[in-house]
Parts: sequence; structure tokens; C-alpha cells
Amino acid sequence: MAFRVGIDLGGTNIKAGIVNENHEILLEKSIPTLAHRPADEVIHDMAKLAEALIREAGVKQSQVLGAGIGSPGTIDAKRGVVVYSNNFGWENVPLGEKLSDALQLPVRVSNDANCAALGEVKAGAARKYANCVLITLGTGVGSGIVIDGHIFEGAHAGGAELGHTSLVADGEACTCGRRGCLEAYVSATALIRDTRRAAGADPDSLLWRFCGGDLDNVNGRTAFDAAAEGDSCAQAVVERYIRFLGEGIVNAVNLFRPDIVLLGGGVCKQGAVLTKPLNSYVRQYCFAGDKGFLPEIGIAELENTAGMIGAAALITDGTE
Repeated sequence: MAFRVGIDLGGTNIKAGIVNENHEILLEKSIPTLAHRPADEVIHDMAKLAEALIREAGVKQSQVLGAGIGSPGTIDAKRGVVVYSNNFGWENVPLGEKLSDALQLPVRVSNDANCAALGEVKAGAARKYANCVLITLGTGVGSGIVIDGHIFEGAHAGGAELGHTSLVADGEACTCGRRGCLEAYVSATALIRDTRRAAGADPDSLLWRFCGGDLDNVNGRTAFDAAAEGDSCAQAVVERYIRFLGEGIVNAVNLFRPDIVLLGGGVCKQGAVLTKPLNSYVRQYCFAGDKGFLPEIGIAELENTAGMIGAAALITDGTE
């Protein structure tokens, strides 16, 4: 029996798990990242966490094929280098090499959203498929693309970032410094911004009741909750959000034509309220319409474990 360590490096916590050949997590642990520290200190803690997992799982070092890491930021997967991560303020950190030296094991690194997509293909909502696009709807918009069972990252670091494809020329400001990116319209941050704007323009809207009369209380659920009560102002916010998300998905389908498109992140908890209109939108607007193949738009299943499972799957035994 062979095992792998899967590490999900987050801005708040480092999560790691021992993963078996069936992509099942046997044991997992989490520690605070304390991301303000120097990179070497964070990597030291990652190594100690992995060593503790191996020891507590009762796995022999010889049974561990290696460790995979899903990291936020722009990743050079071929070299295992974090080219840039705003979460940590890292630039050109040789994460793979440093952790490999500490563990005396092979280590591979990829972007965290890429790892989440691979995790869904290996053990989640896309496990029946080899081709998947995952779009994560959180504070920002991440994306992972899996083609023929392998992460597609482009020829060089910084590829496959669907969240920073242009949706509206000279549109809303994006955190990346550009304007009009998909992220600026379909992230939870963008949804909250648009909900606040709509509430401010309509003092009679139920949006005010759902935020307790304080726009600072608006969250990613507010517009959906008020829309479900029949509030026309909230319904307009939701419809606009779904239209922009639908455009982003149509672009991804026209580019990659995957077997399935999955949504992850907090906003996807709306379930069928999102996926039903999005499936209709894709049928209506994708190139060739229903004359060509149209993937299902679904919800990711693995939530907080997707990154660990996908990171572990970066390590192969030569037969995969």
C-alpha cells in the first residue's frame, strides 16, 4: 500500500492529510499558518506537520511516495516555485525544493484551485470524468482546469486564471489592478458590493430587513435570501449575478468544452438556485448550442478536503 501527503496551504491554516491509493484521507491535521512570518518558518511548520501525520498514521516512510502542496498565488509547477503570492507576500520561493529537503521525499506544488479541481476529478463530483473546469466563488475567483485527468496550467506560470479573463472592457475595478475581470463581477466580494448598491438605491427593499438595517451586515447570502421572499430589487441583483457568471462559464466551455463545470466556494451553497438557470444559460449561449456537447453545471462536493486530495494526487507512482 502506498500513501501520499496532501497539503492545502491557506492564508489562515495549513491543512494536511495522509491519502491512500483510493484518494481517501486516512488522517488529517491543521495548524495556523501565521502567514506574516518568513517563508522558511512556514515551510518548517509544514514539514513538522507532515512528519507528525506520517508518524501518527502508523505509515512507514518507505510507503510514502511524496507530498503535494496546493498554494495560493502564481505557481511555477515545473520548478515547484511560488512566483508570487499576495496572501503571504512571497516572491520566487522554492517551496517544493525546500520541503523536499526537509522531508527527504519528492514534493510537487500547484495552485490551490488547480488542486481542488484535481481532487474533485479523483474523488468528488467529477470522479466519473477526466475533463473538468472548477470555478471557485469566494473572496476572489479561482479556477482549476483538468484535461485528460491532469491539471492544465499552460506552458508557463500564471496560466488558466479564468477569474482574470476580461468580461467587461473598462468595467468594475479588480483586485489584480485591471478593470472588468470576471472576478470583479462574480466573486462573493462583487456580489456583496452589488447588493449594497441595490439596497442603497431602494430603501423599501427587503434587503434592508435582511441586513438588519446596516449595509455592513450584507453578505453573500443576503440578495438570495431576499430574492426568495419575492423582493424585486434582490431578484434583479441575483439575476445580474447569474448572467455574469453564466457569461464566464460560457467562455470556459467554448474554450475547453469539458465534461463538467463545477462551482465551489461559499456562493455555490445556493445549489440549484444557481445551477438551474446557469444550465439554461449555457444551453442558450454556448457556441453551437444544443447541436454540440454541453457539459452539466454542478456543485463541487469535497469542500475543505478537495485541496488536500488533489495536492496528494500531484504525486504519481508512474502508472497514472
